[in-house]
Amino acid sequence: MSDAPETEPVPTASPLERLRGHAWLSPTQWRRRLLFWTGAVMVGLAAVFFAKAADFAFELFTGVASRAWWVPLLLTPATFALLCWLTQGAMKATRGSGIPQAIAALELEDETFRNRLMSLKISVGKMALTLGALLGGASVGREGPTVHVGAGLLYSLGRRFGFDEPAAAGRFILAGSAAGLAAAFNTPLAGVVFAIEEMSGTFEHRMSGTLLTAVIMAGVVSLGVVGNYAYFGEIAAALPLGRAWIAVLLTGVIGGLAGGLFARLILPSAKGFRGLVGRLRGRNPILFAALCGLALVLLSLLSANGLYGTGYGQARDILQGHGNTGPFFGVLKFLGNIASSWAGIPGGIFSPALAVGAGLGGNIANLLPGADSSAVVLLGMAAYLAGVTQSPLTAAVISLELTANRQMALPIMAACLLARAMSALVCRVPVYKALADQLVKQYEEECAKRNTPAPEGSA
Repeated sequence: MSDAPETEPVPTASPLERLRGHAWLSPTQWRRRLLFWTGAVMVGLAAVFFAKAADFAFELFTGVASRAWWVPLLLTPATFALLCWLTQGAMKATRGSGIPQAIAALELEDETFRNRLMSLKISVGKMALTLGALLGGASVGREGPTVHVGAGLLYSLGRRFGFDEPAAAGRFILAGSAAGLAAAFNTPLAGVVFAIEEMSGTFEHRMSGTLLTAVIMAGVVSLGVVGNYAYFGEIAAALPLGRAWIAVLLTGVIGGLAGGLFARLILPSAKGFRGLVGRLRGRNPILFAALCGLALVLLSLLSANGLYGTGYGQARDILQGHGNTGPFFGVLKFLGNIASSWAGIPGGIFSPALAVGAGLGGNIANLLPGADSSAVVLLGMAAYLAGVTQSPLTAAVISLELTANRQMALPIMAACLLARAMSALVCRVPVYKALADQLVKQYEEECAKRNTPAPEGSA
């Protein structure tokens, strides 16, 4: 006989106990869902308000600037200098696009770091200062800042109601980012793809349902307030198989190289030309910002109708075939976007990138008289955006949803994949990822300095 003690049978849970433990009956899970849905509605409302306010701010600028050609020479540099001064210190996190801040907050699960980038104060400041940038004519967009605001709103809401554990807070940041992009462009599918592609390092498959509901709620609010619209209108463009597909090759190569060059130029570096720019900016950032504003104005004088603002109006006109932006709009807008980015003021690069792509696509269309010009312009927009962000799926889905066009799906995806490959030859690390890594590195260096003991004999 065996002397081993008899093991007691493990009690099995009854069907009623299993039912009580189901996720759909968990009070904690339901509290989280309600917070996500409430936050998504808030993000949708904030995105709509932001869009309307941005249009109003830019209309004010154009109204004032139209009174005399020299008005922007005073207004724009002064605005750039003021915004640079306002974004010193505690408001430094409001600078730039806002997407790198959201990615960085997901990468580093540190409450102090996340609060520095995602607090409600930063979200409100981001929105207000981006509106100030548009009021001064800066060549910036509102979509990146909307992602930042969406992430900040959901993060603050989650922390306020007890979901401050690092992994839980990350889910709120992720859902807010996706909802922000979806509501900003009225592109719900792009919001999901953006979360997967841009933030793939932190995406969790079990979050997909919550992510989708956040995107849907934000999108429903946007639809309810402004209606079911396509951002650039419905574009009935097509690109049949054959010689016209040369446009895919040209837009993919040119858009990818140009987008990669833009990304490389706005990334900080200690060497070469970018190192020189960084040193000049470091000596007197406010004066440097003012000079960037002046450069934008001087470049705008070379354009038929200016380089100010998001570029949405110019991109739409080029896409619809009745623009009068001039043959050099794409190149000039490219330079204007660099000037605004170098200034370090709040504002995104999505819409301005689409405007550059439209300009370049228009130039390429002139080389292909047998192709549908609207189709080539749409390819240029998608390819350049893919080159800048190195996120081909996001660029393709955004371009398709912006124009309510399904016929161009294959050419756009092909151009975006080619553009991604060409961009990587110029800029090895995707721009948002590189900027996010820089934020994390700076914070870690600060923490290391604080933890370093003072040298012996120091006061």
